[in-house]
Amino acid sequence: MTERISDAEHAVMEVLWEESPLTAQEVAERVPAERDWSANTVKTLLGRLLAKNIIAHKEEGRRYLYRPLVARGDYVAGESRKLMDRLFGGKLTPLVAHLAERDQLTEQDIAEIEALLKDLKQ
Repeated sequence: MTERISDAEHAVMEVLWEESPLTAQEVAERVPAERDWSANTVKTLLGRLLAKNIIAHKEEGRRYLYRPLVARGDYVAGESRKLMDRLFGGKLTPLVAHLAERDQLTEQDIAEIEALLKDLKQ
């Protein structure tokens, strides 16, 4: 995906990745309550995502059903790559080192990383 999505658009995408197709009203009902968005706000965001070709819609009677065109995993992979490229010269090790130093990994975090590395070696 070449188009970036805003934080607000991402909140809408999370709803659609969880369940789709959905109407604009159904998306509005599922967006986290702390956003305090009206249905019109959600419709605006859906319009932006349509224009970016990140979601699609089909007409069903007098309503539109929206669905994602990009899988969540693909989006996360692309954003992760952009972050690594922009902040860490495209290298994974400095990113992991930064996270480990700043976030004070728990024993559980370390065990999970070790298990992941062990699996990758095999």
